[in-house]
Amino acid sequence: MNTLAVKLAERIAQNGPLTIEDYMTACLLDPEHGYYTTRDPFGAPGDFITAPEISQMFGELIGLWALMLWMQAGEPSPAKLVELGPGRGTLMADALRAIESATKAHAPFDVHLVEASPTLRKRQNATLGDRAVHWHDRLEDVPGDTPRIVIANEFFDALPIRQLVATPQGWRERMVDVVDDRLQARLSDEPATASLTEDLPDGKTGQVAEAAPSRNVQVARIAEDIVRHGGAALLIDFTDDALPLVDTFQAVRSHSFADRFDNPGEADLASAVDFSAFAQHTRSAGAVTHGPVCQGLFLQRLGIIQRAWSLKAKATPEQATELDTAVDRLVSTDGMGRDFRVMALTAPGWPRPEGFGGTQA
Repeated sequence: MNTLAVKLAERIAQNGPLTIEDYMTACLLDPEHGYYTTRDPFGAPGDFITAPEISQMFGELIGLWALMLWMQAGEPSPAKLVELGPGRGTLMADALRAIESATKAHAPFDVHLVEASPTLRKRQNATLGDRAVHWHDRLEDVPGDTPRIVIANEFFDALPIRQLVATPQGWRERMVDVVDDRLQARLSDEPATASLTEDLPDGKTGQVAEAAPSRNVQVARIAEDIVRHGGAALLIDFTDDALPLVDTFQAVRSHSFADRFDNPGEADLASAVDFSAFAQHTRSAGAVTHGPVCQGLFLQRLGIIQRAWSLKAKATPEQATELDTAVDRLVSTDGMGRDFRVMALTAPGWPRPEGFGGTQA
């Protein structure tokens, strides 16, 4: 066992098995040994690559999307551009550069980043240079009663989930316990609570289901925030059409899948996002929902093909090939273009955002 595994084993010995939610939280955010609190996991040298690291075009298009929506809403001032889980700061840097190029002026937003990791805050600060940026631990800490546009790219997939397994006696919760001197999953001794299972259909024995109460609370909070202050949110994440009746909980290390319970704190933990549940909770909060649509379609509607052509006009042959590869990775129906979905939320009275056609509710 590594240091965090020993720490979790001691916690289990004192308080009993952990839920998957508690296990994920400890692995990712433990102050001394957590995955996000102790390292920069992004890019080729890290464990995984997100869309902003694949190409500058992704962040540029998101920035122009936000600018266009702000203009269509009447250019409210002051206004905020808020990013949740901003990674290295790459998306925000590319977005601001595109906005400033389009407006020939400083971006018309106060920039706020919601980031709990001191390590990643330092990296974001280095990426964004001398720009005026405000950091917060939580969305609720973003001050002021002014409109805001919130960006959440691959933010929700790292928020913890609960897992349940169907048995002849009903749904049981998957827990993490010490078995044979290592952390392993086992089923709870008692049936899962009604709050976790009330919306689940009956499952076949052995079938896994996922519930994400903490994600639903967070997305409802975003919706409430933009309804109260005015504005919009853009949510981008990977999903699985079989949700909630599927096991999507995964560990990734060095760009490969790893054992979820081996060496906690040393691999990224994530799971697919249920956009249907998000739509239900955001509508209940009073927001207007748009989508979800596939990431590939969304980016093509925003003009990624045309942007690539523009960049290739000044590129070397090697750079042109890299641009083609990046576009393919972002929009291909064999990968991110289909597996990742995009949903927007707007305050009542705000215009329909670009990229969503006629889909809204």
